[in-house]
Amino acid sequence: MHTMTPSRKVAGYISREQLFGQQDRLIVALSGGADSVALLRLLLQLGYLCEAAHCNFHLRGEESDRDEAFVGELCNRLGVALHIRHFDTAQEAARLHISVEMAARQLRYDWFHTLLHERNADAIAVAHHRDDSAETLLLNLIRGAGLKGLTGIRPKNGCIVRPLLCLDRREILDYLRHIRQPYVTDSTNLQDQYVRNKIRLDLLPLMETVNPSVRETLAQTADRLEDALLIYKEAVEAAKLRISTPQGIRIDALLKETAPRTILFELIHPLGFNTAQTDDIFTALTALPGRVFRSTDYRLVKDRDMLLISPCNQPADAAHTLQPPFKLYMERQPYTPAFVIPRNSDTACLDAGKLTAPLQLRLWQHGDVFVPFGMTGKKKVSDYLTDRKFSLLQKEQQWVLCCGTQIAWLVGERIDNRFRIDENTREIVIINKENRVNDD
Repeated sequence: MHTMTPSRKVAGYISREQLFGQQDRLIVALSGGADSVALLRLLLQLGYLCEAAHCNFHLRGEESDRDEAFVGELCNRLGVALHIRHFDTAQEAARLHISVEMAARQLRYDWFHTLLHERNADAIAVAHHRDDSAETLLLNLIRGAGLKGLTGIRPKNGCIVRPLLCLDRREILDYLRHIRQPYVTDSTNLQDQYVRNKIRLDLLPLMETVNPSVRETLAQTADRLEDALLIYKEAVEAAKLRISTPQGIRIDALLKETAPRTILFELIHPLGFNTAQTDDIFTALTALPGRVFRSTDYRLVKDRDMLLISPCNQPADAAHTLQPPFKLYMERQPYTPAFVIPRNSDTACLDAGKLTAPLQLRLWQHGDVFVPFGMTGKKKVSDYLTDRKFSLLQKEQQWVLCCGTQIAWLVGERIDNRFRIDENTREIVIINKENRVNDD
């Protein structure tokens, strides 16, 4: 039976996944290791226009310089333009308080994207292969990733392309042997010091004693999960439409979903809430209202029948720094019996003679009381707002207009009976509330 050559496999994969066109300019990430050297040789064999990019992270002493010299000699022999960048990776990791591995990855891809624009190239080709995809699936499974983390490595992510995902490591090494192409070996890849290396050197060989084709099986599983993820995303988007409002999430609608905890996670995880917080919030759905949960940028409040979501910098979260979301316009005029008091809740008519101090506008505070219009006894503002079935966020955004220590108007709601117009009124103050329409 005729076996397809690596070059034909890669050509078919590039076409099937629409990674790039025959006329596109490619930058090949070239470390000098077997995978990246095979990638460069295969792309050149297939007639693609390639340049190479090599990062010297200065993490392995003489080995790092050996790798740089090797890729320089290789590219010179192949007639390929080579770009080299040196990094003080350890210093960058310390500055950003991240691992050396993470710093190297960030430095590498930042430079690749810069180089892409400088060279007017179309794509950055990196040498991940099918075994890498299997390792990634296992790595994410061990770390507890969701469905997205179990889909392996994608063939294309923006301008990053991976033409070798159709080949496994053995095929790559066989190809290099066949064309008698040497490469360098990173000694750290043979050390059992990182989680991925433990998977590569220990776990996968152990799994192969149970299933000799486990690498291919894992890659196929990752492909099937990729399709499952597309269906999952559609279902999540449909659920969002059913349960979301501009204010947040309807609790009764959420609980009717097939997998409410998962749907909740998908809605609030992009806002910075983690899995543990999602579990706490889900538990609070059937509890009394009032619980508040925070991520870095958002606040979620469990109200009676809603999960109310707002940015942390909104008025409800920083009352002392707030400007009211409305303006008040006041006018004084003589009062005559012919005057008709407006029934509009955004207008307040007060007896000017009863206003003995300057008017001040503020958010209501716990302990505030007033005498609602038409009543003779005092009522707590908090009780009034509860009776009106205000949500917690609505309560927090309720403003009051005060005359000295007394509330003259619960803005947009009711005036205080002590400042109402009566038969002794000679002059009135008419106050109109007008919502702001973005003054910036």
